[in-house]
Order: sequence, then structure tokens, then C-alpha cells
Amino acid sequence: MRCNKGKIVENKTVKYTHKTRDIKQQEIQLPITIDCDVLRAAQRIYRSYCVLYPKNDRQPCGIAINRKNKQGQIIFRKKPILLPGESFISTNQLEIEVH
Repeated sequence: MRCNKGKIVENKTVKYTHKTRDIKQQEIQLPITIDCDVLRAAQRIYRSYCVLYPKNDRQPCGIAINRKNKQGQIIFRKKPILLPGESFISTNQLEIEVH
């Protein structure tokens, strides 16, 4: 099954469109695919952070998460440096409802 913007479909992936700039600074659209299990794990990490630090002034940019073992950490940088096998899931992507 696949989640797509909160709807369940065939595979187990979620597709997003990410805006980025090429060399000439023109905006282009790149599809980003995220496994639903990875997204759920990232959402659990983010919720845990919000419960443990409810009054924190720093807003995280997202979660860096290992796709195999589903372990991750909160990221506060706009452009994170990821290890091989890791994905970055932004806080906007964490707000999607996965079934």
C-alpha cells in the first residue's frame, strides 16, 4: 500500500514535490519519495521531542532518519548533512496523516 498526501494507495511510499534551484537559480520541481514506515518513525521522534521540550524557542527544521533501522535525530539546520542511508524529513512533511 502507498500513502499519497494522506490517502492509501499501492506501494508504501509518499511522494512530495520539493522546490529547489538549479545552477541558473531557476526554480524546478523534484519528486521526493518517502517510505510510510520511515515517515511514521520520524513523526514519533518529532512528537517525543515536542513532549519533552514544549517551551523550546528553537523550532526544528526536520528529522534525519536512517531508512533501515528507523533511528533518527532532530535537525535544526536548513541544509543538513546526511550519512549514507539517511533521509531528511522536513517538519512540513511530518504533519501529513499516514494511515
